[in-house]
Amino acid sequence: MVILIDAERRSDWLVKAINKRLREEFAKLRVEINENKSRIVDLKKGESFTFLGFEYRRVLSLQRKWRPYYAPKLKKRTALFEKLREVFRQHVSWPIEIVIAKINPILRGWVNYFRFGHSSICFGVVKRWVEEKVRRHLMRARGAKASAGRGGVANGYMTGWGCLTTTNSFDGQVRKSLQHDRPHNSWH
Repeated sequence: MVILIDAERRSDWLVKAINKRLREEFAKLRVEINENKSRIVDLKKGESFTFLGFEYRRVLSLQRKWRPYYAPKLKKRTALFEKLREVFRQHVSWPIEIVIAKINPILRGWVNYFRFGHSSICFGVVKRWVEEKVRRHLMRARGAKASAGRGGVANGYMTGWGCLTTTNSFDGQVRKSLQHDRPHNSWH
C-alpha cells in the first residue's frame, strides 16, 4: 500500500495522524504491518521507493519543475533477460521463427505491464538486447564464427535474410519481415 501526502512543514501532524489511523484500522481487521517493509520516504530529499515492479522518485523536468518519475526496476528487467535467455538456451538449434514465437508472448506481457510511466529507455535496452540475441541465434544457424558488431557481419545476416524489422517504438514483439520479398525502395 502506498499513501502519498503533500508533506509541507506545516503538515507534519498529518503524517503522524495517518500513521496512527492506519494502524488502528489494520488492528480492527487483524492485519499486521510488516515493519521491515514499511517506511516513510521523503521524495524531496532524493529518496525513492519501489512498488509493484516500478521505482518511484522525484526528478527535475526540462521546464525546471519537479515531477514524479517511475520506471521499471532493474531487477525486473534482469528477470526478463533471464527468462528470455532460458528460451534461447532451450531452443539453440531451432528455426528462428519458432524461437520468436516463444519469446513474443513473454515480451508482450512484460511490455504491456510496464507500458505506464517512464519506460522508454528501459524498452530500448530490452529491444537492443533481444535483437542481439536473435542476431547471434541466426549467426549460429548459418555457421558464422565472429561478429563485427552491430554494423558488420551480424547486420548482414539480419538484413540479408531479413529477420527483424527495426522500428523506433518497441511494442513487445519481434517481427519477421523478408526483405527480399518486398520491392526494392531506396527511400526505406
